[in-house]
Amino acid sequence: MQTPFRAYAAPLNALGLIVAIFGLLMLFPLAVSQALDDGAARAYDIAFLVTFASGMALFACTRRYRRDLRVHDGFFLVATTWVILPIFGALPLLSHLPGLTLVDAYFEAASGLTATGATVLTGLDELPISINLWRTFLHWIGGMGIIVLVVAILPLLGIGGRQLFKAETPTPMKENSLTPRIAETAKGLWATYILLTLGCALSLWLAGLDGWDAVIMTFSITGLGGFANHDASLAWYNSALVELVTMVFALASALNFATHYLALARRSFKPYLNDPEIPFFFFVLAFSITLLTVYLMQADIGADLSATVRRVSFHVISMSTSLGLIAYDTAQWPMFAQLWLLFLGSFVACSGSAGGGIKMMRAIILYKQVLREFIRALHPNAVRPVRLSGQPVGESVLHAVLGFSFMYMVSIVTLTLILSASGLELVTAVSAVVACLNNTGPGLGAVGPVFNYQALSDFQTAVLAFTMILGRLEIFTLLVVLTPAFWRR
Repeated sequence: MQTPFRAYAAPLNALGLIVAIFGLLMLFPLAVSQALDDGAARAYDIAFLVTFASGMALFACTRRYRRDLRVHDGFFLVATTWVILPIFGALPLLSHLPGLTLVDAYFEAASGLTATGATVLTGLDELPISINLWRTFLHWIGGMGIIVLVVAILPLLGIGGRQLFKAETPTPMKENSLTPRIAETAKGLWATYILLTLGCALSLWLAGLDGWDAVIMTFSITGLGGFANHDASLAWYNSALVELVTMVFALASALNFATHYLALARRSFKPYLNDPEIPFFFFVLAFSITLLTVYLMQADIGADLSATVRRVSFHVISMSTSLGLIAYDTAQWPMFAQLWLLFLGSFVACSGSAGGGIKMMRAIILYKQVLREFIRALHPNAVRPVRLSGQPVGESVLHAVLGFSFMYMVSIVTLTLILSASGLELVTAVSAVVACLNNTGPGLGAVGPVFNYQALSDFQTAVLAFTMILGRLEIFTLLVVLTPAFWRR
């Protein structure tokens, strides 16, 4: 009979490798800190040594148990990776920021890796450049997923790339790989991501940001994270051109990266025309911008039409894509407008993107399923399959989407009740859960756009850190590991 250690030694071996690679990524902000002499280099020295040594020690101890991973192992590895990496990601923050608690540091790192952008830090303008760089670099790593990175660059280690790739990037429809080998698929997606990142950095620099500001904000925007290096977020720049660049690249990052990859590989715009999510994606954005502009003009909030369109367009795109950057205090808007923005973050981002929420693909399938039920009520004998791009959607996919949607609602209700029982005011509790589960960042009330999550208790912060990871792994990947059946061999 296998011991628990032997049973999970193979995924633990891969986990050690991932942690070691994560430690190597710390060399980037370390080099920046040393080059700029910003006073944070020692924090990265310690963090790098602890992280890299821990990863290599785990890798060495389990090396003789290496084998290809099964689906069961893939779920275990993905879940443990996203729970454990924020511990190491928090080390530079703990080392450099006096008074930061372990829970708050874990929350900040988890928010970075899950590309949520909810923060417990203030005084961002005074932080060393390398610290703000590390915070948004976590967004960039987590936006595509560090396990996808591992699958892309280390295909020869026998890690079982396909199982990891599917567990790391859950979607409503498990499509065929873009290339015959899963490692090549991951490489293609990462190459597309890097090209988008370079384009965003260059555009922000041309829009007037200095070099490091452009790099820091690029990691935040392309990862759809929402961290900034100023307490005022993007409002600090007060630049229509910077906002325009941010909107363009947020939209690009919220589209399916597989579509970008196919368009680049084929040198054709046709993949965008064939993507069933894109028409719905832009329709919801256009409808929301029009609706909120008309509503705010009728509410007479004191801005002219051009200013209102600019503010509404930016925040609709920022919240819909789950970017979460703020260019204006939307807490001054009527509650309807604030709730609409929060609602958009739940479903607008496309599957296969860096965005959060249930994804547009699931929303489309749910919409078509509801429409089919209406038709069945009127015509019980009618046969009307749900179709996407002219192809029927299998009943197993419909059941999976319905199951996911049910668990999404159950998660919101359960976590809201837990926060409410801890003493958190209801509007703040609900919005914090929705914002963290959708990896959006800003909520309402005490966690609204001009505030942050610093005022929450350690227990509330820990609950929301769990919520961010739950949302990043699209609920089932994490919950499956928490069920008793998973641990029965």
